[in-house]
Amino acid sequence: MPGPDQLPAELVARMIAVRRHLHANPELSNEEAETQAYLRAQLEAEGLADIRDVAGYGLSVDIAGTGGFSNRKVAVRADIDALPIEERSGVVFSSAKPGVMHACGHDAHAAMVFAAATHLHRHRDSFAGTVRFIFQPAEEAEPLGGRRIVEEGLLDDIDAAIGIHVDPYTETGKISVSGGPYTLASDIFDVIVRGTSAHAAKPAEGVDAIAAACAMVSELQKIVARETDAYDPLVVSITGIEGGGAYNVIADTVRLKGTIRSGSPATRLRARERVHEILQGLAAAHRATVEFKLIEGEPPVVNDAALAQIVSSAADQLFGNGTSIAAPGWTAADDFGFYSEKRPSVYFRLGIRNETDGSIYPLHHPQFRVDEAALKIGAETIAKVACEALGV
Repeated sequence: MPGPDQLPAELVARMIAVRRHLHANPELSNEEAETQAYLRAQLEAEGLADIRDVAGYGLSVDIAGTGGFSNRKVAVRADIDALPIEERSGVVFSSAKPGVMHACGHDAHAAMVFAAATHLHRHRDSFAGTVRFIFQPAEEAEPLGGRRIVEEGLLDDIDAAIGIHVDPYTETGKISVSGGPYTLASDIFDVIVRGTSAHAAKPAEGVDAIAAACAMVSELQKIVARETDAYDPLVVSITGIEGGGAYNVIADTVRLKGTIRSGSPATRLRARERVHEILQGLAAAHRATVEFKLIEGEPPVVNDAALAQIVSSAADQLFGNGTSIAAPGWTAADDFGFYSEKRPSVYFRLGIRNETDGSIYPLHHPQFRVDEAALKIGAETIAKVACEALGV
């Protein structure tokens, strides 16, 4: 790591201020105009130039080391979007936008990557090669920002990519990483069940779309429980249901939405096919019809073993042996999978769990909190890993 291993206190304070501003002013996927403008202003205030708009409301900036000659380039990615969740965390800098919250820690990711970029910019005479910092929009919802980053060619000249995610299941002070598959692939789907309206007192005269939809919700779970090996990762979740409106009318239309998370290409394809087959079969059994639309999402994140070792070694060197732990991957998905599909990549998790300050809630929870003491650890690790990856 160029210069001193530790970020100076003033930069740590600046990082936390950036994080708190972003947390109080969250924006949903593909709506991050204010976030983009704010991050650009913060980077420019630190002397970074040639900042590009990318992937809609994202940013990219290259920092070229002047401590020697190297053609190697690595990318560091931070996601910046928030979620449609009403915040109940109780922090003084809670979201000022009703129904929108940084409940997945992307505000922390952006702040840590900002700090790492600033630190490397200040010490660019101590390394050779180029680090491309990418502040990516739309990790949480389609159209996914990670896909656009690849389509726009931001990884075409990159040798390796680095991603970080806060982890409320791991205590502050620890970093978890391992080689191989590290998240699941994700697809989303929409379903429209159509029946026939009737008086609620005479259901036999109609086709109850709610009854058909309820059967679908129940039966889809058997793809995992009765058709998939327990050691083959697969999650099928119905995450929305909407239908009906009157107390005395049999509903003729119900809309469902959900997601399929899978660990292998074969299981991914089979799950898609079985969801469709089950929906069609149950619709026919209930004398209803069904429309099914699937949107293919992100591939799994697969960590390069050599890069994972760089993360592990860097964390232990910076913060002591035992800082890095070889924790298993997540059943969650992340569109950093598009990066790892394109280039050798590593995605590591930063522990933020602190029983004392209430940082104990899971991701996507309205009471989710980040232990800000962990941010310095994350930013310093990002900077060191980037420099070590340049030297591979």
